[in-house]
Amino acid sequence: MSQEQLSEDLLKQIGAYTAGMQNNVSLILNTGDHEERDNLKKFLSGVASCSERLTVEERDMSNILRSPVSFSLEAEGAVTGIAFSGIPSGHEFNSLILAILQCGGLPSKLDDSNIQIIKSVNEKLRFEVFVSLNCHNCPDIVQMINQFALLNENIEAEMIDGGLFQEIITERNITGVPCVYVNGEPFSQGRTSSATLIEKLGGFRKRVTEVKPREFLLQDLVVIGAGPAGVSAAIYGARKGFKTTIVAETMGGQLKDTLGIENFISIPSTTGVELSNCLTEHLQYYDITLRTDLTVSTVKTGDKKSVILNSGEIIESTAVIIATGAQWRKLGVPGEEENMGNGVAYCPHCEGPFYKGKDVAVVGGGNSGIEAAIDLANIVKSVTVLEYLPELKADQVLIDRARNKENIHFTTNAETTQILSSDGHVTGLAYRDRNTEEIIEIDVLGVFVQIGLLPNTDFLNGVVELNRHGEIIIDDAGATSEPGIFACGDVTTVPYKQIVVSVGEGAKAAISASEYLQTQLA
Repeated sequence: MSQEQLSEDLLKQIGAYTAGMQNNVSLILNTGDHEERDNLKKFLSGVASCSERLTVEERDMSNILRSPVSFSLEAEGAVTGIAFSGIPSGHEFNSLILAILQCGGLPSKLDDSNIQIIKSVNEKLRFEVFVSLNCHNCPDIVQMINQFALLNENIEAEMIDGGLFQEIITERNITGVPCVYVNGEPFSQGRTSSATLIEKLGGFRKRVTEVKPREFLLQDLVVIGAGPAGVSAAIYGARKGFKTTIVAETMGGQLKDTLGIENFISIPSTTGVELSNCLTEHLQYYDITLRTDLTVSTVKTGDKKSVILNSGEIIESTAVIIATGAQWRKLGVPGEEENMGNGVAYCPHCEGPFYKGKDVAVVGGGNSGIEAAIDLANIVKSVTVLEYLPELKADQVLIDRARNKENIHFTTNAETTQILSSDGHVTGLAYRDRNTEEIIEIDVLGVFVQIGLLPNTDFLNGVVELNRHGEIIIDDAGATSEPGIFACGDVTTVPYKQIVVSVGEGAKAAISASEYLQTQLA
C-alpha cells in the first residue's frame, strides 16, 4: 500500500482520528537500499500528510532498526520503543494508526491492575512479533505488545512482516503467526489472549511489586465472559437496575475468530470483529463495569460469591453468570503439541497463506472442517479431509461446494493417530482405517485441526456440576447446581453453538439471575 493506494476517504478518516493528538509524533525511517523502501516512504508520507502533528524523518538507525524498510516512532523527540519492519498494510494498518494515536497521547484502556504489572517489569526486554499481513489475529498481539513498550521504557516492540523477511523466518523455523520472541527466545505462538501475554510478562519482574487491588463495592451481578452470551447477560442485568460487572479475557471471545457471519438474524453479513465492536458499543450505553484482559482463577460459593481474578483481586457479588465460551478442541495425539505452529494449526484463515502450493490435511468433517477445506483449496495444492465417522457431518450445501473443488479429497472412517514430523516440521499424518484397522500414512506439510470446541470451565472445578464433556449443566432457566450461579452460551449443555442462540441464552440467564436477586435483596 503506497501513498497512491491510501484513498481519499481513508486519509480523511486518519485525519479525523489524529485531530485530537496532543504530542508530535515522528516516523523515523531507516536509511539504506531496499526494493520496497520507496513504497514504504510513500506510504508513511501519505499517513503523515493527514496531520500537522505527524512528520516523516529519514535517519541512519542501522544500529537499532532491522533494515532499510524499518521505521520507529518517536513522541516529542523521545524514543517510544515501537518499531515496524515492513509496510504495515492489511490488518496491521490499524496497528500503526493505533500506535501513532497512543504515542500522540491517547490514554491506555488497559485495566489499572494490568498497567501496574506492565510498569513493574524492570528487565530489559526486546519483543519481536512476526506477522502475516493477512492474519486477523496478529494485530491484537502487536497492539498489546506496543502498549508494553509505551508503558515501560525497559521494553521494545517490533512488528516484523514475515512475508518480507523470509531469511529470519527460515532461520527460526517459523511456520505460523503470530509468533513472538523476546530477547531472541520464543515467547508465544499463535492466537494468545492479552490476559495470557500480561501474565507471562509478569514473570520477568526481578522484584515482585505488589499490585494494588481495585476496591469494589458489593456487586449485584458479575458476568464472567464478554462474548455474545456474556454481553447479552450484562446488558439485561444492567437494564434491570442491578450493579453489574463483566470480567473477560477479551471482548467478543471466540467470536473474534469468525471472519464471515451471515446467519445472525437482522444483519445479512458481518464479521466477528465488527460484531465484537458492536457488542462493546452497546455495553457503553449502560452503567456496566468492564474488566478486560483478566482471567478468573476460581469462584467461591456462599450467600455472597467471591470471584477471584488472576491479578489477586476479589470481587464480591450476590449472583454470578458464567459465559466463558469455548476454545478449539485438540486431537490429543502424539506430534500435535510438539508441532503446534510448525505445521499444526487451528485457524485456516491465519495459517493458510503459509502453505501456498503445498499439500495439507483438515481433520474434521463438520461445518468448520469443510469450510476450512473450501477456504484452503483456493491457496494450497491439495486438501485431504479426514472424518472419524462413516459420513461427513457438515451441512449438505457445504459438502456439495467442497466436492466441486477438484483439489479436495475425502477420507471417512479415519481416526487420526499421529502427526508425523522431521527436523521440527510436519511431514505427514497417520490415521487408522476404522474399516480395516490398517494404519495409513499420508504426506502433508500442514494439519488443520477442526474438531469442535472445548468449554472453558477449568476454573470451575467443584464449583458447579459439569457433564462428561466439561460443559456446565443448566436447567431451562440457565440455573446451575449452585444457587445464585447461572450460565449461558457455548460453555453450557445447551445444544447448537450459534451466536444467535448464545445471545438469547444470555438474556435468559440474566432474567433468571434477576429473579434470584430480587429474592436475595428484598
